Amino acid sequence: MSKDPRILISNDDGINAVGIKHLQEIAAQISDDVWVVAPQDNQSGAGHRFTLGTELSLEQIENNIFAIDGTPADCVVIACTHILKDKKPDIILSGINHGQNLGDIIHCSGTLAAAREGALQGALGIGLSQAYDYMGSTDINWDCAIDHGADIVRALIKEHHGNGTYYNVNFPIAEQEREPNVQIVPHQRFSTSPFSHYASKNEGKFFVTIPKTPLPLDEGHDFHALHHEHSIIVTPLLLQQSDAIMSQKLQGKIKLGRKN
Repeated sequence: MSKDPRILISNDDGINAVGIKHLQEIAAQISDDVWVVAPQDNQSGAGHRFTLGTELSLEQIENNIFAIDGTPADCVVIACTHILKDKKPDIILSGINHGQNLGDIIHCSGTLAAAREGALQGALGIGLSQAYDYMGSTDINWDCAIDHGADIVRALIKEHHGNGTYYNVNFPIAEQEREPNVQIVPHQRFSTSPFSHYASKNEGKFFVTIPKTPLPLDEGHDFHALHHEHSIIVTPLLLQQSDAIMSQKLQGKIKLGRKN
């Protein structure tokens, strides 16, 4: 990778989100070649959805900054194959998300989808999220991500090889009395999905949401390390999702036209 890599920034909170401004500042510490292509509106929970069969529009906000009326995955594709097609980005940074992206939640995260699509496009994809107490203060403290984001990204640039892996980074809520450590951990798997029906106060209405974090939290995994050990969490994720063990186990076991 060059000493001045081309960095593309996207997110799922939208082009006007506070977190994307902080990510621009982090990226500027690493490269002078920084571009932003992000959704026009909030796309939280959009996952890796593409806006297929519907016309999209592209708006240039200022130099190197664009908004698309689509999803995070749409933004990365249009950036890589249209806006920056003559020189594709080396790195896709997605975020900084307003709130943590942990455990099975990564499957619906638009933040992680942008990083994943970046990796699929051949770049180094990194999703970054700042933890937030959803049950407490309405304000989010970005200090941990701001203070340590550039160091984390530089380390991943140095150690990354190939394009089969992308990364999920979560910053804990800042604690004034100590610096956080960094843990490389897998994401938490739960026995069932954390999402469920949640009744609204308005009659006949409801939400799809996460009423509470499923338990138990496994030590050595992202949820526990972020919330109980207040560590910066880095989780490497694979694009290749095939189950090699089950693939081997199934060899010769599926036969057609025969009764078991």
